[in-house]
Formats: sequence, C-alpha cells, structure tokens
Amino acid sequence: MAKIVSSAEAANLIKDGQSIAVGGFVGFATAEEVLGALEKRFLTTGSPKNLFVMNCAGVGDKKDRGMNHFGHEGFVRKVYCGHIGLAPKLANLVSENKVECYIVPQGVTTHILRAIAGKKPGVITHVGLKTYADPRVEGCRANDISKEEVVELIKIDNKEYLRYKPFPVNVAIIRGTTADENGNITVEKEALFSEQIQMAQAAKNSGGIVIAQVERIARKGSLNPQYVKIPGICVDFLVVAKPENHCQSFVDSSFNPSWSGQIKVPVDRLEKMKLNQRKVCARRAAMELRRGAVVNLGIGVPDGVANVAAEEGLSDQLVLTIESGAIGGIPAGGLGIGASLNPEAIIDQDYNFDFYDGGGLDICYLGLAEADEDGNLNVSKFSGRVVGPGGFINISQNSKKLVFCGTFTASGLKTEISDGRLKIIQEGRNKKFKKHVEQITFSGEYAAEAGQKVFYITERAVFELRKEGMVLIEIAPGVDLEKDVISQMEFRPIIAENLKIMDERIFKDEPMNLKLV
Repeated sequence: MAKIVSSAEAANLIKDGQSIAVGGFVGFATAEEVLGALEKRFLTTGSPKNLFVMNCAGVGDKKDRGMNHFGHEGFVRKVYCGHIGLAPKLANLVSENKVECYIVPQGVTTHILRAIAGKKPGVITHVGLKTYADPRVEGCRANDISKEEVVELIKIDNKEYLRYKPFPVNVAIIRGTTADENGNITVEKEALFSEQIQMAQAAKNSGGIVIAQVERIARKGSLNPQYVKIPGICVDFLVVAKPENHCQSFVDSSFNPSWSGQIKVPVDRLEKMKLNQRKVCARRAAMELRRGAVVNLGIGVPDGVANVAAEEGLSDQLVLTIESGAIGGIPAGGLGIGASLNPEAIIDQDYNFDFYDGGGLDICYLGLAEADEDGNLNVSKFSGRVVGPGGFINISQNSKKLVFCGTFTASGLKTEISDGRLKIIQEGRNKKFKKHVEQITFSGEYAAEAGQKVFYITERAVFELRKEGMVLIEIAPGVDLEKDVISQMEFRPIIAENLKIMDERIFKDEPMNLKLV
C-alpha cells in the first residue's frame, strides 16, 4: 500500500547526490507541487544538494515552473535531458559551466528508462549518428565541464550504431489524476501519458523510490484496471496536490477536456490564421502533404501547417502526430505544445518514438533555426546557449520526407503581403543560412546516405537538398533573387536551372483550394 504524504514530507525523502527522474512534457503530467516543495527545502536547508536530474522532454514555462525549480547553484551537479530550453534558470547554470549537462535525443531518453528498468546494456540505435550526439562530434556534452562518456560508437554486423549508457534512478517523480489506496494510478484528466510508468519501473528496479503527485485518492479496488496506467507495485508515496499546483498544463489553470479526450470540439470554429510570413511558410509547406500521410509537426512555424490544413478542409485526409504520444487531431501551440485538440489516440511517448525510429512517419515539419551549405541544421545550441533538440533528431533522421520551415532571417524581419506578392520591409538582423552551423542537430550527410527527401521552406525561398548540395528551387513573387535571397546568405546556393516562382495562391488572403493527391 502506497503511503500518503505531504509534498514537504516527499521532498525530505530525497538525499544528497541522488539521481532524480522527473516526468512531464512542458507542463503536462508535471508534478509541480512536489518540485516546488523540493526547491523550497533546498533554499531553506541547503539540502538535498549535488543532485543528478534527468527529464525526457522539455519541462518548464521559461520562467519558474517545471525544471526551473532546480535552477540554483549547488542544487544540481549533473543534468541528462532531451531539452532544457524551457528551463532557463537551469540552462544558465549549464552555460556558465556550473552544472554538467548531457543533451540526449528525446526518444533515446525515453528508451533509456526502459533499458534501466530491464537492466539492459543501454539503448543501441542509429539515432544521433553524425550529429552532435555522436562521440566523434560532441558525444552529447553540452559544456566544457561535461567529461563523461554517456554514448559510444559500436558496430554490429559491420554497421555503425550508438550505445547510450544506462544509469541508476534513485527517485522518480511522476504524476497522475486518481490514485487508489494501493497506489494504482489513472490519468483520465491528463492530456498526455508522458513516460510515467517507464520512470517508475526504472526507479523501482534500481532499488529506488517513486513519488507520485495526484489530484485525488480513491478507495482501493475501485478503479477500473483497464484505466490504470501506473500499477501500485511501482508507487511508494502519494502526494495529493493543491489544485493550483495540479493544472492540466502551464497554458492556464483551466481544464481542456478536448485535449484529454472527454469531448470533441468543432474545428470549423478555430480562429483563422492571419496572412503573414508565418502563414506563407505554413501554406507552402502544406503543399508537400499527401493524402493519408502520417505527419509530425514541430513547434513554431511548423505547427501552422495544422491550421492551414484545417482551413483548407484537409484535416481528415491525413494524421497529425506529436512525439509526446498524441495521435490525430490538431496539435496545440505555445505552452500547449504536446497536446492535440480532438486526438484519436494518446500513447506513451516511448512507444511513439519506436514508431518514428522505425520509419513510420511519411513527412515531418520541423523548425528552421540555422542551416548551412551542407544541409546541416542547428536547433539546439546558439552562441553557447544550450537549448536541446527534443525529439528533433529522432524525427528528422527517420522520416521519409523532411520539411524544415521558418523565416529566411531572424530578429526584426518585417514583410508586407499584398496582391499575391511579398515585399521585404525590414530585413532580420540575423542570417539563418550560415557557412557552418554552430551545432549539428540534423546531418545533411546522413540524410543523403539514407535517401531522404529534404526541403527548406521560407517565406521567400525554397531549397532542396540534393547530392550536389543545397539547391534553390523557388523564390517568392515580388522578391529580388540577389538582393533579397543571395545577399542574405553566408554561402551561395546552387540555383536550379528551372528556378520557379512560388505559387501566388500562397500570398492571397483567401482559401487556396488545396487538393491532396
């Protein structure tokens, strides 16, 4: 029988130097009350200190919640995660070389938990080859003080793989909706399942403990066993959270039943996107869709593809997925990323990464932060500031077709769209198309060897990665090739012999009448 304790009592269970696994995806399935109590204990007593913390997806609100609770010098000695950009308080300590940090592809972090639980030799996978995760490049090390070899190159049947090494988990901090007196937990009001059971099993089989934050307690034996996601044999302590510390997400304090599947909302009532540079990118990107495609959408400009598909009445002709485990529906944006409006299914994210890693995606749409002349992309580190890839590496290395989309330049770009033409009013201060990217999150060389189709779509130009290099294949109506495109790049791309003008329908404030084949 699991023991019911206060959040302060739960925090007192954690000892100096222990390894702590924290569940959650942005703000979904995040045990905010327990994390807050743990931070309060450290600030009050100086203990527990020198923790090793790991999380899979980004967990935080870019301010104070989630992994930001660990953002104090001396609290943490090492971080192992897939994304740290939502926890700037912790990320700053990494950038200042005050905390060791290993940024690992998100899918690998979910799978390493299964490996730990099963006492396996780690995760052996192709994911990360020829990116910064490869030990021949950076070996997942995020700063100068990170010296540990968390990944190694191996060969099986004369083929290269990476082995990500396991480690013990002393404490898992997870969350659900309802727990019975035996510790069995259901997740009926959660938008995502995250990696709760995987963390719990890893901790239990490491000889550790599991602390679960829930909304309410039910009598033992009263829960439908088919709804139990975490069995009581994997739970040691229960914390019943205050409502304000158990919100469904970090978006606001309200509960959205369309995210967790209780209701379906009419999609024709969604607000129409304004015709701007973001919509132009999303519209051109949507032209790469095919009927029946299984799709992954990234954060930012890529998630606009879902809105375009809805506006064009195409949502029921494809399946949009998110690495978090939401299948179908329309992905949410901002701090709601990870959830989907009207999902058809919600699965654990490690299962979803199995599907992705094996080539289940027909097409993915990912952000375009920095690209170089070799087709490499960087979305994980900028001017020494560590962000992390999230699921970017798993997704980009395994999708049949890749579309990287974003504005052509960054920081201050202003455009005007009228009469089917694009005009650059003010150029962005930062060029995105670099001679060399700061960090390789996506390898153009790997993509070429794998035979992937790769496109880079912006509001004014479209590039395709071919054997000969980055090829400019389209420009927007109204832009000047040399002034608005070539001069804003650090390298000169190959110009296609049949350079085309982007479809003018993209630049008109009316439906495109897009049809999928």
